[in-house]
Amino acid sequence: MSTTLLGPLVAAVLIAAIARHRKLSAPLVLVIAGLLVGLIPAVPEIRMRPELVLFVILPPLLWSAGLESSVISLRRNKRPIMLLAVGLPLATTVAVGAVAYYTVPELTLAAALTLGAIVAPPDAVSATAIGRRVGLPRRIMTLLSGESLLNDATALTVYKVSLAAAIGVATGWGMGLVTFVLAAVGGVAVGVAFGAVIVTIRARLTDPVVESAVGLLAPFVIYLVAEEVHGSGVLAVVVAALILGQRFTRAHYATRMQDQAVWRAVQLVLESLAFLLIGLQLPAVVTNLHGVRFATLAVASLAVFATLLAVRGVWVATFAFAPRLLSAKIRRTEPAPTPAQVFVLAWAGMRGVVSLAAAFAVPLTTLSGEPFPGRPQLVFLTFVVVVGTLLLHGLTLPWLIRRLGLPTDQDRTDAIAATSAQDKAALAAAERLDEVLAATEPSPASERAAEALRSWNTRRRNAARERLRRLDPDAEADSDETAAAAFRRLRLETLAAERAALIAERDHGRIDDQVLRRLLHGLDLEEASLNLD
Repeated sequence: MSTTLLGPLVAAVLIAAIARHRKLSAPLVLVIAGLLVGLIPAVPEIRMRPELVLFVILPPLLWSAGLESSVISLRRNKRPIMLLAVGLPLATTVAVGAVAYYTVPELTLAAALTLGAIVAPPDAVSATAIGRRVGLPRRIMTLLSGESLLNDATALTVYKVSLAAAIGVATGWGMGLVTFVLAAVGGVAVGVAFGAVIVTIRARLTDPVVESAVGLLAPFVIYLVAEEVHGSGVLAVVVAALILGQRFTRAHYATRMQDQAVWRAVQLVLESLAFLLIGLQLPAVVTNLHGVRFATLAVASLAVFATLLAVRGVWVATFAFAPRLLSAKIRRTEPAPTPAQVFVLAWAGMRGVVSLAAAFAVPLTTLSGEPFPGRPQLVFLTFVVVVGTLLLHGLTLPWLIRRLGLPTDQDRTDAIAATSAQDKAALAAAERLDEVLAATEPSPASERAAEALRSWNTRRRNAARERLRRLDPDAEADSDETAAAAFRRLRLETLAAERAALIAERDHGRIDDQVLRRLLHGLDLEEASLNLD
């Protein structure tokens, strides 16, 4: 299995690197590449293993997304997020299940509802990856990421209940509701417990490498433990990641720098593999369709796909505007959405690898030994929905955003806020410097150091203003270079010269590589601070 997986993993990273270099949407390129490669007869068939997705790919991606999420923004938008993450998957499950039941004769009602639960949740990987690429506005990204972080828990729990009924396990609506509640409560409890434990452990560690290692292991352990106690592994990982994300700002600077680099690399590798695997499933899906009428599949595919789009559109539009008409509190506390924002949010419902994994996890037989009713059609319809939404939404979203005039550039707003925050931070630093100097014996050395610190503080404030000036559309294009910009340009040149001189010393055998790495680390930190502007 390791050899079978290594090829797609290497190919996925290489294709993603090329797409990023060419400024293309890596998720779409990977899906299309997977589809094309899957059609080549000489390429061995690569079947998706559900446990690989659910226990290996999904936990770290959820963890990474949770660490990057803003608890403040999620709390501020908790009402629409919960409607999207809980209400919409349930509505989609029922609607798609009903349509599939009447268009695919082989599906029982329980099997049709299983299909509905499989395709109900927009995927966490797809939503954030494509949303970042097309430049969705921040509030829409907050709603999409919040939805995708939590809706898997809803849909996968309903999936377990429907699947149990489809294979012959005695169950009912009451037992299904109990299962749902226990999964939610158990997942949150495990997430809170592990979050608190990891925060305590990391607070006592002083080695950034060990801290990063703990962070890498955490999502797998949390997901597995939650599933073992019949809780929601998705909820557990997300809750713990949100807790750690809030504490991340208090971590050591070296830990923050290392974690960010590590998780970006992990995210790239796993996202690339996930999207490539989607495309590579075409042979496996087609192989299972022997004897199935094409006309039935075509009608069912169109019906299910249209239902999926319609339910999301109606749900998003209804709950974006109707509650505001009924509640003065909502009108007072939540910003009014524009029709363009609502339309884009309704259109950004990409499905992904989790849906395919759930479909492939459907057993071949029921408990009685009979073939699972309509399993080939179920897997095929899932594949159509996943690939269809990725290509349709991914290819049309950039055009749609431009057509609707939706703002996609948050840089100027962020620069204004950063400039104000930088001024306050610089003022606090200057006040603290004066307090320290007043409490110590004055000396020429301390006075020179204080003057250097004041100059550095001023440069940082000017750098924030310089970035704002560059983003100001009213600024003159031929305006003179500011002192902050000149300092940055000249210091970067001198840093490059220092780095070259240090490397030359190593090359001539005057210092070894360990000394060189330690010296370069200091230069890298300074260059990183200069490039924050």
